[in-house]
Amino acid sequence: MISCLGSYPIVATGSLSPSLSKSCNEAFRNKQFLAKQQSVCLTFVSKNHQRCHGFCFPSKRSISKRGRSSSKISTVLTDDKSTMSSFEDEVENIGIFRIDPGLEPYKDHFRYRVKRYVDQKKLIEKYEGGLEEFAKGYLKFGFNREDDGIVYREWAPAALEAQLIGDFNGWDGSNHMMEKNQFGVWSIKIHDCDGNSAIPHNSRIKFRFKHGDGVWVDRIPAWIKYATVDPTRFAAPYDGVYWDPAPSERYQFKYSRPPKPNAPRIYEAHVGMSSSESRINSYREFADDILPRIRANNYNTVQLMAVMEHSYYASFGYHVTNFFAVSSRSGTPEDLKYLIDKAHSLGLRVLMDVVHSHASNNVTDGLNGFDVGQSSRDSYFHSGDKGYHKLWDSRLFKYDNWEVLRFLLSNLHWWIEEFKFDGFRFDGVTSMLYHHHGINMTFTGNYNEYFSEATDVDAVVYLMLANCLIHNILPEATVIAEDVSGMPGLGLPISEGGIGFDYRLAMAIPDKWIDYLKNKKDDEWSMKDICRSLTNRRYTEKCVSYAESHDQAIVGDKTIAFFLMDKEMYSGMSCLTDASPMIERGFALHKMIHFLTMALGGEGYLNFMGNEFGHPEWIDFPREGNGWSYERCRRQWNLVDTDHLRYKFMNAFDRAMNLLDDKFSFLSSTKQIVSSTNEEDKVIVFERGDLVFVFNFHPENTFEGYKVGCDLPGKYRVVLDSDAWEFGGHGRVGHDVDHFTSPEGIPGVPETNFNSRPNSFKVLSPSRTCVVYYRAEESLEENSHCTLIGVKETSAASDIAKNPEGYEESEVARGKTENAKTPSDVAKNLEGSAYVDGEVSDLIEVEETVAAADVTEIPEDFSSVGSEVA
Repeated sequence: MISCLGSYPIVATGSLSPSLSKSCNEAFRNKQFLAKQQSVCLTFVSKNHQRCHGFCFPSKRSISKRGRSSSKISTVLTDDKSTMSSFEDEVENIGIFRIDPGLEPYKDHFRYRVKRYVDQKKLIEKYEGGLEEFAKGYLKFGFNREDDGIVYREWAPAALEAQLIGDFNGWDGSNHMMEKNQFGVWSIKIHDCDGNSAIPHNSRIKFRFKHGDGVWVDRIPAWIKYATVDPTRFAAPYDGVYWDPAPSERYQFKYSRPPKPNAPRIYEAHVGMSSSESRINSYREFADDILPRIRANNYNTVQLMAVMEHSYYASFGYHVTNFFAVSSRSGTPEDLKYLIDKAHSLGLRVLMDVVHSHASNNVTDGLNGFDVGQSSRDSYFHSGDKGYHKLWDSRLFKYDNWEVLRFLLSNLHWWIEEFKFDGFRFDGVTSMLYHHHGINMTFTGNYNEYFSEATDVDAVVYLMLANCLIHNILPEATVIAEDVSGMPGLGLPISEGGIGFDYRLAMAIPDKWIDYLKNKKDDEWSMKDICRSLTNRRYTEKCVSYAESHDQAIVGDKTIAFFLMDKEMYSGMSCLTDASPMIERGFALHKMIHFLTMALGGEGYLNFMGNEFGHPEWIDFPREGNGWSYERCRRQWNLVDTDHLRYKFMNAFDRAMNLLDDKFSFLSSTKQIVSSTNEEDKVIVFERGDLVFVFNFHPENTFEGYKVGCDLPGKYRVVLDSDAWEFGGHGRVGHDVDHFTSPEGIPGVPETNFNSRPNSFKVLSPSRTCVVYYRAEESLEENSHCTLIGVKETSAASDIAKNPEGYEESEVARGKTENAKTPSDVAKNLEGSAYVDGEVSDLIEVEETVAAADVTEIPEDFSSVGSEVA
């Protein structure tokens, strides 16, 4: 099946229902599919999670009309200051119906959804002064200094009486009774004593209230900024902590946010388990030790998990107890600010894994503690069964409640403003979108599954408000949805009738790789099926692809490296001995799987911490079942740092993959053309941007003079080769060879071309390798002997990440001085750099005589900013 991205064709194929498969295969061959079929829904079922991924590609007719939109409806949907005029008729013209005419039967649903969204914004504007002001609830609720004291406010409508207790009054609240207003908000002002705060900074504090049966209960304030636990007591409850350090103790940000990249290359990380030792790592240690590694591997974005406080460590941060508090296990709020500021100094953007899909079921520690004898109307959560997630054992928010909206939207505003996060990855979006939460639900791709009474419109409206708010506050924010259902419009702008996310996670891809690794022999791998899975995404809705994330690394599952090499990862990784057949195969396929996923699977890429070098062990958090051990809740960085171990080769290739996109921006290119999926040869050939990718999955056959199609005529050279020595390969492909194209067929008549491509050239394609070719400009012929993306770092690159203790003194800070340089500016002008001011200037040949150990050596301080062309 052929769809389009921009003005270029993209071969996008998928798993079809049996009734359609035969006709679609025929349509694929004659290239007339879209002209005959308005849309086809595609489905991928996740066996591990009992989930399904439904997608739909539009017709040419819908694509040709792209770009027209009603300015009136666009204003109504996105402008917080609009008059919110009548829009019912204008809904007919919103862009989502032109992008996908198959949605037209659901106009009533969209009309209702849009009206709910606009009405909610209108009410917020009328009573709160606009969405952004509404989302500054943290300036009103919780603890805030006002004049000569501290004012504390808490929403607890069902409470009969309330007190503030803590270290400051000996936990006796009789002299600190609170007053309740007509909206169920309790408040009290604690006046300063002799010019000093009556509540000391870093002292424990709680909210005490009486519920309907006359019983007094103590709870951590809902808007608390910090919460800690007594480490000497087993299963001790958390305490709220009043956090208000003196100005001299507050961390002051020194670096501005890096600009939004054209394509996010995301390093998913868990701070606590990032130490090589069996313990919990700190924010500052992560900043000083791990961030330089991430930058050195050419990622441009860090996605932090488990930042919001969660009392149960093994929940991976997904059972949040205190939404405005940083996880105290890894340090203080000021320590987290240090981490984010250092990331910015290195040119890394930071996303937060935010959990607004549910809340911890804990009563004494979490928000659930306020749900005592309250009706659903007066609670953060739905009452009865509707308020509980049966599989997650957690509470579900009531998204149409005014104060719940204030709480959640303010939570997003807080993390952006106070901590300078650059965006969010929303967890559990599927659970939010549907009343059934995706439980025991298989999405077949039928649009009735997305737009029916099962859709939770309250949650949809909240997500629209959230995305509108985030992009109003921070226009360059990156917001990603973790959705496994494939709801149409999730990744479209609100002005087009979408929900407003920038990207969704391509969650079917890792399931596909797991299925192949578990259930198929190498000669059973289908090139067409693999490409269908990787290209199965909705037109105009961007995806972040990944071969494996933290989900594939947790206990009970296996990473791709572990699937491929199993126990030999412990015995066969020494460079001092010949690699076994299992290690040879494992290395080759590990590189190919990750790179093919990156190059063909989406408009962004994600990797989980340690998978880039094939970390051998799964993650097992301390729990009762393992004796509360931290043994496997760590990352063994020593494996990739040890020069005689092969882990360094996988890490080097990961670095080179990212550098390739850094240099050629293929991820953000709208040109993606799969020209060949040869089942007999086991070869995939495609173009992304102006690069040509050749993947040979055949377990034995090497092809000499293999003909590959391309778009542009000229001379092509190798730019990345997985079989290079420095990546643990055999060096079978010559890097100094010119590949000249030959014209194919009649210009402008695709059916006469070679694989529908107007030009071709011939290459050597060794077994189990992936090689990328770029078009060499004739003007650079003298300097273009080899533009191979290598792994050797230029020594001057270390200046950017050097000196962890004093990094904030660097003049790299954006905007710090008139002559300050950005990290990318510094990297561009390093000695031996291949790029100056964005243009190719000095292409340096890779010395094949350099020992692999020297090429891949990593400095002890891991201070390199990123690979330059070696």
